[in-house]
Amino acid sequence: MDGYFYAILAVGLLSTIICVVAGILKKAPNDVTILSVAAVELVLLVYFIGSIVRVAVGEHIAGAAWEFWGYLATALLLPPAAVYWSVLERTRWSNFVLGAVGVTALVMAARMNQIWY
Repeated sequence: MDGYFYAILAVGLLSTIICVVAGILKKAPNDVTILSVAAVELVLLVYFIGSIVRVAVGEHIAGAAWEFWGYLATALLLPPAAVYWSVLERTRWSNFVLGAVGVTALVMAARMNQIWY
């Protein structure tokens, strides 16, 4: 496991907790929940840039490169899609959709880590 994984672990779990608690409290999506998902997107962008740099300096992905980049591209698309959903449907259920982003990014990061090493 590398530092990128641990960053996604921390930010993803925190975002999930924030969003699920807001959903349980029957609150509509707000700045806090949306910004927590934006933080997940930010850490995924850092992972993306870091991965490009690592490949550029000569590190090799042990598994299938197309699979790694596919997971990363999909993970990068999830937060904007969930935020878009939450803006269109301003109900408590949107917070659960936002909460799923952190856990999903975490699982995808774990798989990307397996592919890399």
